[in-house]
Amino acid sequence: MTASERATQLVQIAAEAAAEKLAENIIAYDVSEQLIITDAFLLCSAANDRQVRSIVDEIEKRLREDADAKPVRREGEREGRWVLLDYADIIVHIQHEEDRVYYALERLWKDCPEMALPEDVHAHVAQRVRAGEGQ
Repeated sequence: MTASERATQLVQIAAEAAAEKLAENIIAYDVSEQLIITDAFLLCSAANDRQVRSIVDEIEKRLREDADAKPVRREGEREGRWVLLDYADIIVHIQHEEDRVYYALERLWKDCPEMALPEDVHAHVAQRVRAGEGQ
C-alpha cells in the first residue's frame, strides 16, 4: 500500500507553502504501511518561534484554499516550537530547529519511503543557499 492520491496532493501543497515561508529541511515520508492513522508525514523546521507560526499559517491557508482541507487536530501552537497539524491523510510537523535536532523524527521514519516534493520546494532551498554563499 502507498500513500493515497489525496495525501500526495496535500503533501505537495503543504511543502510548497512551507518553502515559501523559508522552512528548512523539508522532507516527506510515506508512512502508510507503518501507520493506520495517516498516509504521510511532512517534516520541516524553522529558525525561530515566529517563523514556525508563519509556516503554520501559510500551510493552513494554502491547504484550505487549494484543497479544501482543514486540520482535524492541532497541537503545540501556544508554545510555537513544535506544531503538529493533523489532516487525517497527512500529518505536518513544523519544528524549531533545536527541537528538530533533539527529537530527530527522521530516525524514526528512515525505513519509510521518502516522497517526492515539487521542484520549486528544492529551488527555494537552493536559492537561499546561493544567497548565503554570496554574503
